[in-house]
Amino acid sequence: MSLTLLSAAEAITRLHEFDTIIDARTEAEFEEDHLPHAVNWPTLDNAQRIEIGTLYKQVNQFEAKKRGAAMAARNIASHIERHVIDLPKDWKPLTYCWRGGKRSGSLSLILDQIGFRVTLVQGGYKAFRAAMLLDFPAKVAPLKLQVVCGTTGSGKTRLLNALQQAGAQVLDLEALANHRSSVLGAIPGLPQPSQKHFDTLVWQALSQFDPTRPVFVESESKKVGNVAIPTVLVEHMRTSPCLNLTLPLPERVDLLMEDYDFFVQNPGYFCERLDILTVQRGKALVTQWKEKVMAGDVKAVVRQLLLEHYDPVYVQSMERNFTQFPQAPVLSPADHSIAAMEALAKTLI
Repeated sequence: MSLTLLSAAEAITRLHEFDTIIDARTEAEFEEDHLPHAVNWPTLDNAQRIEIGTLYKQVNQFEAKKRGAAMAARNIASHIERHVIDLPKDWKPLTYCWRGGKRSGSLSLILDQIGFRVTLVQGGYKAFRAAMLLDFPAKVAPLKLQVVCGTTGSGKTRLLNALQQAGAQVLDLEALANHRSSVLGAIPGLPQPSQKHFDTLVWQALSQFDPTRPVFVESESKKVGNVAIPTVLVEHMRTSPCLNLTLPLPERVDLLMEDYDFFVQNPGYFCERLDILTVQRGKALVTQWKEKVMAGDVKAVVRQLLLEHYDPVYVQSMERNFTQFPQAPVLSPADHSIAAMEALAKTLI
């Protein structure tokens, strides 16, 4: 047999060597998090795993194993018919499940018997995640971060996008988190990843950077919506050189009207989100804002939100949390347009 065992510590450095990374866990486990670029071939699906688990507890282990083996065999046969029949003999898969290796081991044994060179992650996903978390400091320490600061609406995300398009290295934490970071930053119809999957996405992004070149990142707080940025990365960001992106207030309002167009198009949803600010700004002020929104004066509310909610604490927060912010060069694009950000990006590369 050619079945090979690979430690999780080795796996985090060798993922690129495999043609397919196969997660043999259930759909729900896969959705919560999985190895980068993995595909999901459940040995037992969601319902089957619950059924076998119940049988294991309520009847006995032997009966559960028999039923589970029958289900697993049918599922593995289906995966082979659907995904494997046309593959060449030199196809190299990496397989894993949760921890013990029974589900991935069953799949791997069949693939090995066919004649493929199969590698199995020892300790499964649990061991991989532990090794990945331990690897974060090594990934973060050599990075030459350039932290893009700027008040809300100054175009930080637009600048990061322009820098990426121009070939710069960019870590877009808000894109990875599916959230625009502010209290009103949830994106309609786009759920955030689980904390575990966000960690994996960040680690995967860090793994692709050339440490000899700068990496541009936005000046995030410790959390982006409901997910937390790895502490070692937050600490490195807060001691790195900063850039201070500035735009006049009218330009910032116009930018936010464009980027948060879903609030303009759906004033009811905007009002629902504004309720979040009641504790901080008081019911009377929030009610006033909601009345203006429903009257169609969204622009005035955006302006007030900047002046009365976001701006008062921004500079103080930056100076307190980012040690090099006071020395940050000021960047002043011609306006809030994407073209202006693209022109600015070229001067930074």
